[in-house]
Amino acid sequence: MKRLDVVVPVFNEEACLPALIARLDNVRASLVGRYDLHVIFVNDGSTDRSEELLHTACDERPHVATIHFSRNFGHQIAVTAGLDHTSADVVAILDADLQDPPELIPAMLDRVEEGFDVVYGKRRSRRGESPFKLLTAKAFYVLIGVVTRVDIPTDTGDFWLVTRRVCVALQQMPERHRFIRGMVPWVGFRASPFLYDRDARFAGETKYPLRKMFHFALEAIFSFSRVPLVVSSVLGIGMMLFAAFGTAAIAYLHFVAGEQVPGVTLAILTSVMLGGMQLLMLGITAEYIGRIFEEVKRRPLYIVSHVENVDGRPHQA
Repeated sequence: MKRLDVVVPVFNEEACLPALIARLDNVRASLVGRYDLHVIFVNDGSTDRSEELLHTACDERPHVATIHFSRNFGHQIAVTAGLDHTSADVVAILDADLQDPPELIPAMLDRVEEGFDVVYGKRRSRRGESPFKLLTAKAFYVLIGVVTRVDIPTDTGDFWLVTRRVCVALQQMPERHRFIRGMVPWVGFRASPFLYDRDARFAGETKYPLRKMFHFALEAIFSFSRVPLVVSSVLGIGMMLFAAFGTAAIAYLHFVAGEQVPGVTLAILTSVMLGGMQLLMLGITAEYIGRIFEEVKRRPLYIVSHVENVDGRPHQA
């Protein structure tokens, strides 16, 4: 029988975990004789009762495993850890907040059996989200589509099913700044969208406020595009041409037309604008240099505190 691993990153989800575990049990029962479903939770440094609930789940269910981080390393790193610890035929990525219903996994598996290596959830509607959140999400995907060369599907999240060979390819991508929604399409292979209606968060608060969403967008842009560097070069050339033409015009008015050109205010504004442009370009360049700096240190992406039911190992205190 083929094996299906469901990777679930967890950060302070004590309110959602009991319902999530129960619903995954139902999905497992529905797949008996078809797939042997296992769950790999990744506890991303939770400070609530999530670790206790996961420990109980592992004790009661041999098919449930948990990887506990030493601290919070972030959602994308938690997903990476789950992918690193699986050797299943098919791997599903599922958030713990139950916005993406686990009951859709069997139907998504049908697409895998049709020959697709990637099946990604494409949101038809998004319940419980404000108009501002919907607008910023749409703007995010438009921006990503413009600045990157990778065909990242719109209206998707981290609700994916991937086959073993896609998982192996992702395991070979050790970069520190990870944007899995872009990494999966970059790998290639046959992909199919799965339309669904996304539910509201089951309980608790979102782990992606506006600040984190902005940071996430920057990660996507700087990880998959050199367009910001190109824009910096174009702006620099444009400002040089503007300065050259402006100098020529002032010289003509002064020496040929004999006119005085008052320009104290203009000079101040121009200096401020040029200074801002230079700082912007330096900031963009610094983002790429900073990423190079973090990559060359070759630190591990995450530190595991202890594991439960991973590779048959018992709970470690």
